[in-house]
Amino acid sequence: MKYASQQVAKPYFIFALILFAGQILFGLVMGTQYIIGDFLSGYIPFNVARMVHTNLLIIWLLFGFMGASYYLVPEEAGTELHSPLLARITFWVFAVAAVATILGYLLVPYAKLAEITYNDLLPTMGREFLEQPTITKIGIVIVCLSFVYNIGMTILKGRKTVVNMVLVTGLIGLTVFFLFSFYNPSNLVLDKYFWWWVVHLWVEGVWELILGAILAFVLIKVTGVDREVIEKWLYVIVALALISGLIGMGHHYFWIGPGEYWLWLGSIFSALEPVPFFMMVLFAFKMVKKRRHEHKNEVATLWALGTAVMAFLGAGVWGFLHTLAPVNYYTHGSQLTAAHGHLAFFGAYAMIVMTIISYAMPIMRGRPQGNSSSAQRLERFAFWTMCLSMIGITLALTVAGAAQIAFQRLPESGEALSFMATQEKLIPFYWIRLFMGFVFLAGLLTYFASFFVGKTDKLSHA
Repeated sequence: MKYASQQVAKPYFIFALILFAGQILFGLVMGTQYIIGDFLSGYIPFNVARMVHTNLLIIWLLFGFMGASYYLVPEEAGTELHSPLLARITFWVFAVAAVATILGYLLVPYAKLAEITYNDLLPTMGREFLEQPTITKIGIVIVCLSFVYNIGMTILKGRKTVVNMVLVTGLIGLTVFFLFSFYNPSNLVLDKYFWWWVVHLWVEGVWELILGAILAFVLIKVTGVDREVIEKWLYVIVALALISGLIGMGHHYFWIGPGEYWLWLGSIFSALEPVPFFMMVLFAFKMVKKRRHEHKNEVATLWALGTAVMAFLGAGVWGFLHTLAPVNYYTHGSQLTAAHGHLAFFGAYAMIVMTIISYAMPIMRGRPQGNSSSAQRLERFAFWTMCLSMIGITLALTVAGAAQIAFQRLPESGEALSFMATQEKLIPFYWIRLFMGFVFLAGLLTYFASFFVGKTDKLSHA
């Protein structure tokens, strides 16, 4: 490790993985409740489990992005972090706020939570993914601003590499677009219109810049390919991602009330969204093929390649499956949406965080060439277990979505099944999803175990 201040990334990574485990546990609770409706319903109602599941997803990824930034920016900039103390304070403020918010969801009725957090003064609660109390949202903004300030000042006093500039652009965009979570108009069309300015412009906009920057950094380190080659690829990928993602947001506007022209804009530009992800696959494999040295942290290279492939499948292929307006007319809000969401979030964002953790954590623990060979074998097993089980979850939900459309939406109104009758027929697919969810948890626990295996192996000190 080149700079002592990079160590501040470690608690961010550790806490991110703890929250990730929590997200999976609540996902399993929800998966069980789909089949056994009253499972833990008196303690964790389905709506609460869903809030915790999705909020933990957002929070742990943000911790992962922050840890990645605190690790790679000093190395890219060639200087120590501007303020390690501010980074540590930011961690504790964010961690306490996150835990308090999750406990609030679990222990206090949501209406009461809104009352005791004075939501009536600035109403922002009650919207999917943005259920956080207003006071928590304000805290998130403060945390993001201090984080971007710290990263920005580090870049200003050091080298301005393409990786750092793309990363900080994504981080600034993340902060700016979150401000739309405070805009809560009474008109439902306006509300949903601008709600997507947070949700879509994060996951199909600025987060892709963060993904691209982290992937480029890791590939530079593990392949030794000339920085100029990787930077050219990064420019093209980011440009295509922004052009397709920004206007492709229109695929969320099909059925909420905006103008009919969004049917065309949303369909055309969102159909282009798989292109940057396909280029990311070509980019990753081409860089590994051209590598100038064999980095002994082989599993970090595997994570980098896996991220590109799974992101292309989840965000690209499964996104395209139901993005065209004539198709989306039947698929909107079905289990196909859930299939796409699970694979896309895991492939694009969960895996890029685990990629940088796989590369950086051994270095921060005094193992510059990666973990021991036995630890890497265990981590490789965890990689394949999580990837294959997530594909299993996705396929189960895809078939469930197709069946849902066939039973509920395609037949003439007199022949179509009701929503609940349709759900009854989908239970076999929900069992498969639940089983695969437990397999995924086993993979995640194996990933955790890999950090504690083979500490004295020769490879770790090579």
